[in-house]
Amino acid sequence: MPRLSDTMTDGTVAVWHKKVGDVVSEGDLLAEIETDKATMEFESFQEGVLLHIGVEEGKMAPVDSILAVLGDKGENIEELLKNGISEQIEEVSQETEEAPPILEEEKEINDSVTVPVEQSSADTRLKASPLAKKMASEKGIDLRTVSGSGDGGRIVKKDIESFVPSAATPRPPIALVSGEERFEEVPVSQMRKTIAKRLSESKFTAPHFYLTIDVDMDRAHEQREALKQEGVKVSFNDLVIKASAMALKNHPQVNSSWMGDSIRINHHVHMGVAVAVEDGLLVPVVRHADLKGLQTISAEVREMAGKARDKKLQPSDWEGNTFTISNLGMFGIEEFTAIVNPPDACILAVGAIREEAVVKNGAVAVGRRMKMTLSCDHRVVDGATGSAFLKELKENLELPIRMLL
Repeated sequence: MPRLSDTMTDGTVAVWHKKVGDVVSEGDLLAEIETDKATMEFESFQEGVLLHIGVEEGKMAPVDSILAVLGDKGENIEELLKNGISEQIEEVSQETEEAPPILEEEKEINDSVTVPVEQSSADTRLKASPLAKKMASEKGIDLRTVSGSGDGGRIVKKDIESFVPSAATPRPPIALVSGEERFEEVPVSQMRKTIAKRLSESKFTAPHFYLTIDVDMDRAHEQREALKQEGVKVSFNDLVIKASAMALKNHPQVNSSWMGDSIRINHHVHMGVAVAVEDGLLVPVVRHADLKGLQTISAEVREMAGKARDKKLQPSDWEGNTFTISNLGMFGIEEFTAIVNPPDACILAVGAIREEAVVKNGAVAVGRRMKMTLSCDHRVVDGATGSAFLKELKENLELPIRMLL
């Protein structure tokens, strides 16, 4: 069994192209062998009669085990198979170590023993030995115009040597593409280092689990349009912040923090709102979001997002969050999962509002839907607790009048 790749430790015989008793010439295709990387053709590099097949089709064998035996017709190989296999391998190994340098022509032939082949239910690929392919490429010969004299019409070395160039169809020119490998290394900013440290600690120490829910946003859309007619500008994210703050008051476990030896259950709602900036991500905090109206929340979020992008936020603006919302809907992301933002126990990932066909009152209509995924620290929040919170959040968004009362 030949070593056909640098990581190959064993191989599987996919197909034998010769059977015991067949005469084999140098360059004949003996078998196709599956390695850890590809299926390769294995050609004979000597002449003789195939006297023994050591690995049946579909069977696996380690590298250097006996794949087949070639010899003279009628030659008795029983003693070899019975007693001499290990000795033969050892002798071949020693000869290889002591062998003189290979001439360039011999090296070219030996190196052409294997070539990747494409597996197909119908064997429609062009059959040619690797050496024939190499010679044809060097001479500019289109193999499709060459008649093969090998088994099954396979093109071999002598077919290329005897080929008359005038009978060939000119090869189309091959465009040579050369590109330059380029890259740049950018120093890691202090902000990015802090983000990496905090979120790595969160991901690898807090056992995350995820809950996703799909929300009907038709009424939220109608309510937002109605407010706009009254001169009140609120975003869908503002609605999500308010609806989440209301639900958190009734599900304080979701509004909690893991403190190591204790769980801090927060009865105030300080809502962290993730804002993308040039160097990474900042999370300014809307304090007591449950007590504020939509207009106030909207104004605060716009003000802090602007300060974040201008790098004017103060530590007091991003400290003290009890829950975080990350919204990528404006980028067209329909669904994603977020990493819990310490010390919070949960973070809500909000996707884009999409229009799709829905069934309403027994009829198909166009509806607006939005997916939200709650990432939870399982040390603090269980599945039932997180699900109950999401259920109420969904109800708040699907009946937005609650947020105006």
